[in-house]
Amino acid sequence: MDTHKARMKDYWRRNIKIVLSLMAIWFLVSFGFGILLVEQLNVIRMGGFKLGFWFAQQGSIFTFVILIFVYVYKMNQLDKEFDVNEE
Repeated sequence: MDTHKARMKDYWRRNIKIVLSLMAIWFLVSFGFGILLVEQLNVIRMGGFKLGFWFAQQGSIFTFVILIFVYVYKMNQLDKEFDVNEE
């Protein structure tokens, strides 16, 4: 039973690592690109809009949706590795 607990603890640790890394990316895109680096990014134009403005209005939302799919993919891999998948 101790082996099972150790495996589940490792599973949880890796789950948290995935979540924190994806949240760091989201923070970088939404806060970093949309607020802190907006002046530097506004020099670049994307589709007629300043890039900093685009990240503040659209980029962070698109990134969040992409990160949801990445999370699902990574968790399915982790679930299969630890044999806790739903299939």
